[in-house]
Amino acid sequence: MNVITKWRFVRILLTTGSLFIGWILFSGNFVPASLIIGLCFSFAVAVLTYGIFIDEKEADRKGLLPRFHILFFYLIYLLIKMYLASFKVLFNVVRGHINPRVVHFRTKLKSDLARVILTNSITLTPGTITLSIDDDHLVVHWLDSKTTHSKYAGLLIKGTMEKMLKRTFI
Repeated sequence: MNVITKWRFVRILLTTGSLFIGWILFSGNFVPASLIIGLCFSFAVAVLTYGIFIDEKEADRKGLLPRFHILFFYLIYLLIKMYLASFKVLFNVVRGHINPRVVHFRTKLKSDLARVILTNSITLTPGTITLSIDDDHLVVHWLDSKTTHSKYAGLLIKGTMEKMLKRTFI
């Protein structure tokens, strides 16, 4: 079995696993017949669509499977950051001290999954919305802009999130 065939098999298994987890979450049914049917349909869909879920060029395990203990702390950090940012946005809007801008900056994350998590984290944080992502280039609307310099704006918006995601996905 050559490397391409092994990678195709791994992609099918990872796709089947994620689809089966979705089946369990949406059905909420743990009857053995339901689980077997869910597994069969997940496998059938994975065989037909594995190329859509996991790209062929993402052959490194590190880019697909995170370090779950760091990801857990990242989620706690994100919740705290969202909570604090909501109060900051509230006070700025009530006082009328807003300075909205669209800023452009780059990320150092290599994994597509890590970039998606970063952009969603930026959007979930009150006061920032990710408008576009193109490879490593992000366009973000920032409600309380402190600078127009792209590198400094990126450091203020990404903050610790990018560093933690870099450690999560290596």
